[in-house]
Amino acid sequence: MRDTLASLHPDCPDWRRLGPTPADAVLRAQAAAVAADGEDRESQWSRGFTRRRLLAGGMGVGVAAMASQLVTTRISWAAPGADPGGTLIVIFLRGGMDGLSVVVPADDPELLKARPSIAVRAASLINVQRGFGMHPALGPLLPLMTAGKVAAVPAVSTPDLTRSHFQAQDCLERGGAARSSVQSGWLDRVLQELGPGTTFRGLGIGARMSRSLLGDSNPVMLTSLKDFTVKGIDGVAPQTLAALKTLYTGIDHPLGVQGLDALQASAQAQSYAKQQVTPAKDRGYPDGEFGAALATLAQLIKSKAGVRVATVDLGGWDMHTGLGTVDGGDMTNSLKTVAGALAAFAAELGPDLDNTTVVTMSEFGRRVEQNANSGTDHGHGGVALVLGGGVKGGVHGKWEGLASGVLDQGDVPGTNDYRDVLSEIVMRRLGLSEGQAGKVFPGWKPSPLGIMA
Repeated sequence: MRDTLASLHPDCPDWRRLGPTPADAVLRAQAAAVAADGEDRESQWSRGFTRRRLLAGGMGVGVAAMASQLVTTRISWAAPGADPGGTLIVIFLRGGMDGLSVVVPADDPELLKARPSIAVRAASLINVQRGFGMHPALGPLLPLMTAGKVAAVPAVSTPDLTRSHFQAQDCLERGGAARSSVQSGWLDRVLQELGPGTTFRGLGIGARMSRSLLGDSNPVMLTSLKDFTVKGIDGVAPQTLAALKTLYTGIDHPLGVQGLDALQASAQAQSYAKQQVTPAKDRGYPDGEFGAALATLAQLIKSKAGVRVATVDLGGWDMHTGLGTVDGGDMTNSLKTVAGALAAFAAELGPDLDNTTVVTMSEFGRRVEQNANSGTDHGHGGVALVLGGGVKGGVHGKWEGLASGVLDQGDVPGTNDYRDVLSEIVMRRLGLSEGQAGKVFPGWKPSPLGIMA
């Protein structure tokens, strides 16, 4: 992107040196000419796109470029403040979170036999239902649980038994079986079905693109609003930026699209950043990138930026050693981070939480039996948590217990397919039809689990 942005200014390859130059005047003159030509075409086209009017409008742009311009300026970048129509946030807990330590089948006698030193005891749990309890580190979410806004699905998994991080993550994020030919990400296909929206309609928070967003939907990737800016853009005259936007609007070429995307997104991000000057920590979020990411999302949602889908990653769940107990250790510390950030996020959203649904995913669960290092090894069935507006609280899906005859090679079986979880959410939260959900998850007919009210 740096090369793209540098090329936007004809006389200055390094944006850090930008300032008022004779080239600015040239750019503005060129932009004025383009704008005048556009206004002339607009006048010609104002009463409909007949072939005669198209020809009379001049041959400055081809049909493809014309279509690109219309979509870009009038639909894709809807005005801030437009109704976003609901938001889905997908949190990927990378490393394979141990579901049996998070949503605990406290009444199952097999659990203590398999995990004598690391099982969470029933007396410590936050009671849920169906014999399950939540890890006490999730205490900050208790008000949401009491309000019926937190749901859990145990024994959830991909359709294939794989203990490979890469294969399981790839399967989840593509939204198909491991051997599926589908290559785009499932959230990219969600965006395709939703149609055009605002600049921030598809958003990834973090340093890497989520596989689930990979495709043609052109999501925005950022780490923070304040830092999401074109390098060296400060000090450039507003008229010059306006000229650049005019010049690059409607160009049917990746260079023009990327340049205009960058200018538009950067300008909007800086506008939103100025609306919130209180640091995330002072707003109740825990220290670290995860809390900062959710704080950024809350700000965008409250600003009506039109976020439809967003992704956040949190690693550190591959706990082969020293998983710990409720008094401390890796699992307790990690869950405190998640719960604290989500509680602050929900509190900041306030009424906007009613139009927002958060789902956590992990590539697989862990084996039922603890290992010799007081940890857990790669397993199969895990747990998904869903919270926010429209959620029906409690434990959902099929659960068959931990008896040896039920286990799948020593693992919790994947009795609940993750596509049932996600398809129900995208239909109820984002308004997709069952047919559209079938395009998001090809070859799969959704079977709702009752997660959404």
